[in-house]
Amino acid sequence: MTATAYSSVWDLDVFFKGGSDSAEFKQHLQETRKHIDSFSNLIHNWEPSNSAEDADEISKIIELFQQTARKVRQAGAFVSCLQAQNTEDKKAKDLRGATTELSAGFQNALTVFDQKLASLDHGAWEQIIDDQDLNELSFVLSERREKASEKLSQEEETVINALAVDGYHGWGQMYDVIVGNIKIPCNENGEIKQLSVGQAANKFSSPDRKLRKEVFDNWQKSWNSQSDYLSKTLNHLAGFRLNVYKLRGWDDFLKEPLDLNRMKKETLETMWGVISRNKAPLVQYLERKAKLLGLEKLSWYDLDAPLSESETKLSYQEGAEFILEQFAQFGEEMTSFSKKAFEEKWIEAEDRPGKAPGGFHTYFPEDSQSRIFMTYSGTPSNVSTLAHELGHGFHTYAMRDLHLLNRNYAMNVAETASTFAEMIVSDAAVKKAGSEEEKLALLEDKVQRSVALLMNIHARFLFETRFYEERKQGNVSAERLNDIMAAAQKEAYGDALDEYHPSFWASKLHFFITGVPFYNFPYTFGYLFSLGIYAQALKEGKGYEEKYIALLKDTASMTVEDLAMKHLNADLTKPEFWESAVQLCMDDVEEFLALTEDQ
Repeated sequence: MTATAYSSVWDLDVFFKGGSDSAEFKQHLQETRKHIDSFSNLIHNWEPSNSAEDADEISKIIELFQQTARKVRQAGAFVSCLQAQNTEDKKAKDLRGATTELSAGFQNALTVFDQKLASLDHGAWEQIIDDQDLNELSFVLSERREKASEKLSQEEETVINALAVDGYHGWGQMYDVIVGNIKIPCNENGEIKQLSVGQAANKFSSPDRKLRKEVFDNWQKSWNSQSDYLSKTLNHLAGFRLNVYKLRGWDDFLKEPLDLNRMKKETLETMWGVISRNKAPLVQYLERKAKLLGLEKLSWYDLDAPLSESETKLSYQEGAEFILEQFAQFGEEMTSFSKKAFEEKWIEAEDRPGKAPGGFHTYFPEDSQSRIFMTYSGTPSNVSTLAHELGHGFHTYAMRDLHLLNRNYAMNVAETASTFAEMIVSDAAVKKAGSEEEKLALLEDKVQRSVALLMNIHARFLFETRFYEERKQGNVSAERLNDIMAAAQKEAYGDALDEYHPSFWASKLHFFITGVPFYNFPYTFGYLFSLGIYAQALKEGKGYEEKYIALLKDTASMTVEDLAMKHLNADLTKPEFWESAVQLCMDDVEEFLALTEDQ
């Protein structure tokens, strides 16, 4: 029986017909605005009585919150998809401005709500969250109340949210505009082609070193040509954040990212400490790879190079079928969810010009559907990315029956589900390899992921913390940003490379995202945390899916320390858990070194 042919282009018309010209979407934006106004009025008209009677009013507000949040998120998801599929879509850029404004209005209303929650005294609050309707939301509501008590007054926070539309989020959108205009020239069969950033990035896994170097040199030139605009953008984003923190009396710029990720600084420091102490095998891997490629030392553009000329290529259809086959070994729910995503055109994977770089998952709450974006060119790494984004989708799917407030999981645990899905697929690929050469290539793809998460992400974290320290004293020039980045990479990679990527700060979208500050360490957390879960899954076999779903359901209603203790019996503030997770990465490295001993 022939499998269904899966489309590599997604369907957005099912939400709003007509793309960025959609009349349906304009109507949706008007309805969303009305919902935000009603929500705002309900909150402003609520005068807390500081008694158990406030529970009824809070329940009404939360019911309207759910309806409004769905509309706001639906709009944001649609515009993200429009912008990603075509960076030249100017109307989509205008729509991004409109949705940002709506989000700010919604955020203003929530700020007032949170401040009113914070005004309730402890005794009244205990009675309120004991209410039957509100009890399941006690963690999230108490968290909102606590965060509000650490902020400025309602009026001041409202002003900050209003100014953030143009003075903060506007700079994040400026980055998208600059990147949309960047083209990387590349000589393909004697013809110079202008590649999008996403297409050019895929060339770094080409077996042709001359091509990789040429693309990298042009890549650096293209980003450096925009470095004045990009450094100005980055400085304004950081400056806005630091000023807000200063006004609130927060002296640690890691406070917000740690709070958002519901984790302790102690946990973060323990994790990086264990990683730093265990980098020697990764450095050995980089040295061995250089030797296998006939080089003294690897350069940045060699990190993703394949070890043999014969690249393993899988068509989109083959990649999809392989993923489904491996998910089926783990559990039925993950498999049926992913099958639905392929069959119902939830995935945009076509390799074509004009697409944004990178990959993401987004959710349309009014339709209970996910959308996945990436550029698929058939490499093992592309198959991993596809599995990764499906993991994000499955996480959202696993929580579909929970209250909307209990589904707002943080980025660090978001990266857990995605990495877990990736592990299932990459492990299976290594085991099922048809030849020694293929096995080595696939094993190396796994090791490359450890290098990315334990070295590359570490470099990003080191860069960003050092940049923020310097930004406190004033603007940081593009040249200085290059220096900070090169030094961070040298340290994070154990000085194992010959040539680094100083302008990486400019080419990495994550430094310019306004929704989540420090968009780096949660990836490494998620990777290592998922390894702990994966080890458990291997031990328990196919029946583990039910326990895994139970863990995912808890990801938005407790701290990560409590989550790990409840589901894995692990203390994240101590090195033992992290050491055992890092060891799983090193096992792959050791296998790679053993396989290449005589080569």
